[in-house]
Amino acid sequence: MTSSDTRQQGAAGDVPARLGHRQITTVMSGLVLGMFLGALDQTVVSSALRTIADDLHGLTAQAWVTTAYLISATLVTPLYGKLSDLHGRRPVYLAAIALFTAGSLLCGCATSIYELAAFRAVQGLGGGGLMSLAMTIVADITTPRERGRYQGWFMAVFGSASIVGPLVGGAFADRSSLLGIDGWRWIFLINLPLAAAAAVAIVRVLRFPHRRVRRRLDYPGALALAVGLVPLLTVAEQGRRWGWASPGALVSYAIGVLGLTVFVVVERRTGDAALLPPRLFRIRAFRLGVGLHFVVGAGMFGAMTTLPLYLQLVRGMSPMGAGLATLPTVFANLAVTLLVGRLIARTGRFKVHLVAGTGSFAAAMLVFATLRVGSPLWQAALGMALMGAGLGASMQTLTTLAQSEVPRTDMGAATASVNFFRSNGGTAGTAVFLSVLFSTAAGRIAGRLAEARHDPAYRRLLARPDNAHALSGVLRPGGGVDLEDSAFLHTLDRGVALPFLEGYASSMRLVFLTGAAVALVAFLLAAWRVPDLTLSDE
Repeated sequence: MTSSDTRQQGAAGDVPARLGHRQITTVMSGLVLGMFLGALDQTVVSSALRTIADDLHGLTAQAWVTTAYLISATLVTPLYGKLSDLHGRRPVYLAAIALFTAGSLLCGCATSIYELAAFRAVQGLGGGGLMSLAMTIVADITTPRERGRYQGWFMAVFGSASIVGPLVGGAFADRSSLLGIDGWRWIFLINLPLAAAAAVAIVRVLRFPHRRVRRRLDYPGALALAVGLVPLLTVAEQGRRWGWASPGALVSYAIGVLGLTVFVVVERRTGDAALLPPRLFRIRAFRLGVGLHFVVGAGMFGAMTTLPLYLQLVRGMSPMGAGLATLPTVFANLAVTLLVGRLIARTGRFKVHLVAGTGSFAAAMLVFATLRVGSPLWQAALGMALMGAGLGASMQTLTTLAQSEVPRTDMGAATASVNFFRSNGGTAGTAVFLSVLFSTAAGRIAGRLAEARHDPAYRRLLARPDNAHALSGVLRPGGGVDLEDSAFLHTLDRGVALPFLEGYASSMRLVFLTGAAVALVAFLLAAWRVPDLTLSDE
């Protein structure tokens, strides 16, 4: 490596000379702890979200708990790339851990679903840096061909978190209290000792020299981005309540489009200091990489939010049981991730894995779209295995694609952009999928209830005191239903609950069909637009 190369890398932040495998492994040991912290939080919350929402009386508003985190994480992700260029990777990474920890403590004290959502937004301010900075550091210290191998470690971390998270979340959610505190609150409080361990590890292993970059932070761009994204993501979640063409929704569309337009203008004028440098979008591989990250992220987060609801609402599983049922996703994801990482490192080719991964993900959504109340569990397990394999093959290759032709001097901004677009897709996907689910479920359940009431046997079951009591706050005078709390399903006779289960299952099939359409778009883009590149080993 020449001195000019070293100077160029130094200008990008704390970038060392090329490291050996043992040195990279040492650095990775610290990074995976930070990644595990963020990954565990997401999987722990998803498996227990129904219990949390029921306890806080906000089942239909539960999307806010997920989208609030994703919105704040999305907004700050580009800032982390720039801040780490200015101040060094380690101090910024530690700041991310500190914010995440503070948000976790606040979440453990929440008293309403909206308060929990606000505190999750604080968590997201830290969580936005945990993955982005880790992937940036790996890109700093490895060659393009090596990245798939080491980024596969991160996917393995997510796989491990996917195993541990639902089990831990289910165990806490199933307990009414632990040490005098509601069981589900420990889902957030457990982050405190984990965060302390991650911070100690980062301090010990992440010791790169940092050469300060003399650039100002793009505050106008950050403000314009917030003005553009927040209204659009908010209306995605609230559109079913407001009405998609209501005055509130139309105002949100207008503010969002205006904010994004101003953001584009600001970024073009800001040049090198821009949060998302426009010059990166002139690179074809980068454009395709971030675009596909958005599309796949939307399908992935949407499916991973809806599937636990199918297992718990329709199949009646406990949070822990639902977590155990998702093990096919975890094992398939872990196996395929490690295999694909090694194959990319050996051959330098990644397109075939990307196409196969997006195709497998689309097939998984189609399998989920066939699930009904009485479907055998192996049918859902087949879809989970296809989804795990698809995500294992596609997510790391998408990051490799986006980074493949980007200069090292732009790697921080490029990697932040990758995570930014994936988070945006995830936020939009989660909000839209849950909006579709709950905007259609009430009507479909009401329709099935109306049909069932024509049966005298069903009317007799409905009139039984225990069933009537369970449904007293659910059935509305006009024939509608209140779905804010699903706990009543536990106490109903199976025959009485069947219209509710069928209505939920019908709406979930619509959600998964939407996911299949999204995944098909990703498959077609990967197959026909992504160039068949061979990655460099330098």
